[in-house]
This record gives sequence, C-alpha cells and structure tokens, in this order.
Amino acid sequence: MHNSDNQTPAAASLPPFAYTASPEFPELLAQLGCSLVISTYQAGKLMFVSSDGENIKLLPRNMEQPMGLAFKGNKLAVACLHDTFVLAHDPRLAAGYPRQPGLYDTLFMPRQQYYSGTVHMHDIGWQDEMLIGVNTLFSCICRIDGEHSFEPIWKPPFITELAPDDRCHLNGMAMVNGRPKYLTAFGTTNAKDGWREKKYEAGVIIDVESGEIVASGLPMPHTPRVFKGELYVLLSATGELAHIDINTGQYTVVKKFDGYVRGMDLIGDYLFVCLSKIRKSHTFNDSDYAKRGNYQAGFEMIHLPTGGAISHLKFQRSCDEIYDICVLPGLKRPGMIGVLDGNYRMALTLPDNVFWSSIPDAPETQTKGRSPKALM
Repeated sequence: MHNSDNQTPAAASLPPFAYTASPEFPELLAQLGCSLVISTYQAGKLMFVSSDGENIKLLPRNMEQPMGLAFKGNKLAVACLHDTFVLAHDPRLAAGYPRQPGLYDTLFMPRQQYYSGTVHMHDIGWQDEMLIGVNTLFSCICRIDGEHSFEPIWKPPFITELAPDDRCHLNGMAMVNGRPKYLTAFGTTNAKDGWREKKYEAGVIIDVESGEIVASGLPMPHTPRVFKGELYVLLSATGELAHIDINTGQYTVVKKFDGYVRGMDLIGDYLFVCLSKIRKSHTFNDSDYAKRGNYQAGFEMIHLPTGGAISHLKFQRSCDEIYDICVLPGLKRPGMIGVLDGNYRMALTLPDNVFWSSIPDAPETQTKGRSPKALM
C-alpha cells in the first residue's frame, strides 16, 4: 500500500489501517449488537468493523474499488469497478473455518458475480430479490443481472438518451419499502460531464416516482436515505448532514463534519456517517474545497434526534476515502472469505450441512479421488 501524498512521516511509519477511536466506541458498538462494513475504493478494501466490548476488530478484505453496499437477509451486495458481487453469510461455516476455527460468529462468502463492465456503479439496493444500482456513467437506474451488462429501468426526465457520458453525475439512491424513492445528482445537465461546471451549487434530489426535483442548489449531494419516514442527505462539499423538507425543498443542517461526507447508515437512533479526505484532483482543484484541512478518513457516530456527537473512529494510514457503510445487525464478529484469494473454493454449503475441503487450493489433477471433509 503506497502512502498518500499528504501523509506525514509519522503516519507513514504506522501499520496499514492504523486508527484512533474514542475510548467508549468498543463498548457502544458491542451494546448495539452489530458490526459495520465499509467500502473504500481508494484502498481497494471491504472492511468489517466489530467489537468484543473492549477492543475494536478490523478485518480488511481485498476487492477491486468497492463502492455501493446493500444488505438484506443474509446477503451483502458490493458494487466494484467492473463487477457486482453478492456475498452470503452462514454461521455454520465459522465454527469449522480451518484457518481460525470459532473466531467468527459467521462467515461471508462470494456467491454471485455480475460482470457489469465499467459503468461507475454507485449506490445499489435490493428490490425484492432483484439487485438494482445507480449507473452513473449512463445516468440511470439499472437492473443488475446475468442477462446483459445492465438493464436500464429508469432515467431522469432531463436525460434524453442513454449514453456513457456521465451527464448529471447521478450517484445516490434512497430505498423505501424495497423500492427506489429518491436519487441524488450533481446537476440536471444533459451533456457529457455537464455537471462539472457548477458541481458545488447545482446538486439535486429527484423523486423517482414523479420525476420531479424535490430539492435543488445542493453542494455535491450523496447518500440520500429515509430514516423513520424523514429524508436525509449528505452534502459532501460542505461536510454537512442535512434534513430535507420534501414539501418545500428546503434543508436544515443537522450536523457539520470535518471532511468530505459520503456514506451513512442507522441503527436505532444512532447514525454512522463516513468521512473522507478532500481529494486533490480535477474534481476539486478549481476551488477552496481542497484547502479545507488535512482531514482523516473514518466515521462518526451521532445521536440522530439531537445531532449530538457520540463516538468516532479515524484512520491514520492507508484509508483516505470511504464510499459507503452498512450496519450488520446481530452480527458481532463477521468474517469474510476473500473474493480474490481463492479460499472460497474450500467451503461448500448445503441447506442442511456444510463442508470444508481438506485440500488447499490446487489444480484439478491434484485433487482427483479426494473428497471434502464434512462438518456437522
């Protein structure tokens, strides 16, 4: 892992994914009875965050630029650079995991891979059993399946045709009752990269059902979410969590953060909001946003009804940008068998049994005549 350009010598000497956290965070996370998973495309990791009540446990797993996350039942979908993966967790695998038996309470395993191609998939969601996503390059919502690269199912009224032009930087999607309800975009432009000219001031929230603009004039909106019937959004450029009045289009700032905000999820009254460093690139090089501060990537936990800060975790090395975060209720120490390392080939699950192969990953010619080991 290379160091970022603005990393201090002290940070560069720390181990990968070194972090600081508020003292109460391990206990709070344990009390909530959940774990977290975050996607950092910049570091190429899917990272699970768990607690035993006293210490934080981080589990990074390699994936190619992971972004949007969607969790439903026992399935976790992850949108990556060229593909979308579906992982499924099974507690039965954890007890007999050959490398670390009994360490995890469940294990996520890759179950499906959709070859979408490079379409800049951002937020994704489960519509019943169908996986859908915000296809930013083609400015649409699409169905992700095994029939085509993608199947367009909706586009904003101001987009006249589907083309790989990133015309409005459609990015975020709020699901309500299993259906896409609100989307965020950086503008209502209908030309290739047209959103870039006024990217700090022309963001919108769109109602999917009506096609109408719910709110406008937003500074780089991301991650629209409906919590307890209310619409919230992250205003990335100004570092603000905002509550949207869907009747007037006006917004109220719930809390301001130090960093580029993107990615949030709720459990009970507690909201986890992700922070990223300001990217020094063509996206920000024409403004003062890149000079706002040498922020740390991580996440903050707030009490949503009051906006009060509760706790935080900040990375000191390796992780500079986070896209999404998902709460995993009831999972106190989930593990994951890597998508890229081939270990998933050793694990087999059936409806009434699980098997771990006694054979390390090897060519077929070396496995002939040998069978997996059953675990009851």
